[in-house]
Amino acid sequence: MSNIVDPLVGRIAARVRTERERRRWTLAQLADVSGVSQAMISRIERGESSPTAVVLGKLSAAFQLSIASLLALAEGTPDGSPSAAGVRRRTDTAEWRDPGTGYRRRQITGPDFPAEVAEIRLPAGAQVPYPAAAFAFVRQVVWVLEGHLTFHDGDTVHELDAGDTIELGEPAERVFANTTDTECRYAVILTRGTQP
Repeated sequence: MSNIVDPLVGRIAARVRTERERRRWTLAQLADVSGVSQAMISRIERGESSPTAVVLGKLSAAFQLSIASLLALAEGTPDGSPSAAGVRRRTDTAEWRDPGTGYRRRQITGPDFPAEVAEIRLPAGAQVPYPAAAFAFVRQVVWVLEGHLTFHDGDTVHELDAGDTIELGEPAERVFANTTDTECRYAVILTRGTQP
């Protein structure tokens, strides 16, 4: 079964290529900096493979962007025009699905809004690790809306229930884990830092 079912795959592909070319990196250079194989990056850039959340974390860290920033840029208005203030209907908002874990992400704010808000649905038993560099240049809060989230912040583990929040400090390796048998829904709120 093809994993090219996500309408964002093409936009993510274009965004990864644009960020790489903006830095004048070859595929080999991006592979070296990110730890993602050259073959995988090539498949992503051609829209032949939807990256997992872990791969996106490594790529965003290499670009010194947050994952949310990388996806928000990809999720921006399809024609490249600025997004307008006002109502955004649920049906008008694309949802990205991680083909590896089933993790689903929906960008709530538009690319021109000064803070990024995303809704995440983490399936039962799923675990998504990110490198510390994926959290560089951002201030971030995680707010659990439904369910239970086991959050690894470096060597510290936090058990978060609905209504709990955690404000993230200095970049560290982090893992979002759902150790329960029901979905966990949470929001990620971050402010953009200095773009490279």
